Amino acid sequence: MLDLLYKRRSIRKYTATKINPGTVQILLKAALLSPSSHGLKPCRFLVVDDPEILSLLSSSKKGAGHLKSAALAMVILADPGVSDVWVEDASIAGTILHLTAESLGLGSCWIQIRNRQHTENETAEEYVRKILAIPETLNVASIMALGYPAESKSPYSEKDLDFAKVDINKYGTKFNG
Repeated sequence: MLDLLYKRRSIRKYTATKINPGTVQILLKAALLSPSSHGLKPCRFLVVDDPEILSLLSSSKKGAGHLKSAALAMVILADPGVSDVWVEDASIAGTILHLTAESLGLGSCWIQIRNRQHTENETAEEYVRKILAIPETLNVASIMALGYPAESKSPYSEKDLDFAKVDINKYGTKFNG
């Protein structure tokens, strides 16, 4: 697991190679197996592989342009009527998708949609909901861009670990592990 965490970096450039259906199925299984509070599973997942729709989604907010070149997007939705901690559950599912993608040789990049703006008068969530016909009962947490990397980034190293951010037993008592 630590090897995956050291290697996983946000990838924003992708090759034109499509992701085969078996690999998409593995990604979906991983997302569906994500832990959730009380096992309530409030998340739903919408797979987008249509280049025209990916292009539309790429303008959902500033910083989402790389969706144009992604092989697919996984939109992470959640039903707040099922769980009051849907944000946390959706975040866990996104993290599981990141790590699963890395384990499969895919690149991924989280695109925050919740609490972001498309335009001054329209939220990113409203924009995405409109494009994908998402019902009002579901919230759009994020979009995960996925594809085969067309860029390489150095893995994290031990020097990237900031143990000064770790305390033990009480805040302010530094961990000297």
